[in-house]
Amino acid sequence: MNFGFTEEQELLRAGVRRLLDESAPVARVREVVESEDGFDRELWSRMASLGWVGLTIPEDLGGAGADLVTLVVVLEETGRTLLPSPLVSTVLAAEAILRGGDDEQRRRWLPSLADGSRIGTFALLEENDSFAAGELHLTGERSSDGFRLNGRKAFVPDVAAADLYVVPFRAGSGEGPIAFAIVERPAPGVSASDEPGLDPTKRLGTLGLDGVRVGARDVLAGPGPGSELLARLLDVGAALVTAEAVGAAEGALRLTADYARTRVQFGSPIGRFQGVKHPLAEAFVDVESFKSLVYYAAWALDHAAADASLAVSRAKAYASESFPRLGIDAVQLHGGIGYTWEYDAQLYLKRAKWFRPAFGDADHHYDRIAALGGL
Repeated sequence: MNFGFTEEQELLRAGVRRLLDESAPVARVREVVESEDGFDRELWSRMASLGWVGLTIPEDLGGAGADLVTLVVVLEETGRTLLPSPLVSTVLAAEAILRGGDDEQRRRWLPSLADGSRIGTFALLEENDSFAAGELHLTGERSSDGFRLNGRKAFVPDVAAADLYVVPFRAGSGEGPIAFAIVERPAPGVSASDEPGLDPTKRLGTLGLDGVRVGARDVLAGPGPGSELLARLLDVGAALVTAEAVGAAEGALRLTADYARTRVQFGSPIGRFQGVKHPLAEAFVDVESFKSLVYYAAWALDHAAADASLAVSRAKAYASESFPRLGIDAVQLHGGIGYTWEYDAQLYLKRAKWFRPAFGDADHHYDRIAALGGL
């Protein structure tokens, strides 16, 4: 059995890396994050034209019809250069519509998400910052033609850049079933604003919903209970950000190893000292370990394996512990200069800190592992 990537996937990886090396090196990333949009719209259009944005959307809906494992190849490379883009957000919004929408809804929204002309995001979290279905409190009041939404969603990725929001809510009352509304940016009562955050390459913000009317045709029907779709989206989201973390962790490790080879102290490169070699060796083992875990998690999600959720939690839990530790070591092994804006080590540390709670921190996923394992 071949456990490696296909020739086509490796060619995709090479193409992604080549484009990002040319158009989005870290020096360029620094410029982009200072812009109003927070990402490069011209590069976004190129990514969409190359099929990256619609990679997992079926071909008859404008996408490439690829699987999550292939998307992992792309995300490793975007993570490596800390690319600021709404790629994960848009993919997750498309996944919600693909899994929960009917044929008309898929035809209505997915082609524009696939070609990058519309940016989507998934607005789940509220002020309680909980991923548990039982902690979802936004209520949609029933109206003659659908629902009316009043409330706020917090920590929404790429909220100010998005044109379309997938918003889970309770239908009818606080105890009602979970439903998913598709809310478009121009709708009356919708407001979106970025909030100050630790990682400038990953913008988060607040989505305000002030009496927003959602028609019945804007509510995802789904083949099963809304809680099942919510669980699927959380699994996919956790797997995607962990795939990005693989590339970012490898980037931080390479940056620090290169510095250790050239920084001379006491007449010798510091990479020769055990106090430097050992943390780097341990970090390498950690990165290779959660890389393997996320590869299997993506495969399991693609094939609806019985242990898919367990695989996702294993990957996310391991990475949520080891990547932030690597980020701290990267800064410390650079010495005091590692904390300064001029050096890139602090950018990787900030990405690690952003990643840790995204779609559940290590404690959340270890608890989930225990529950899924029957403990």
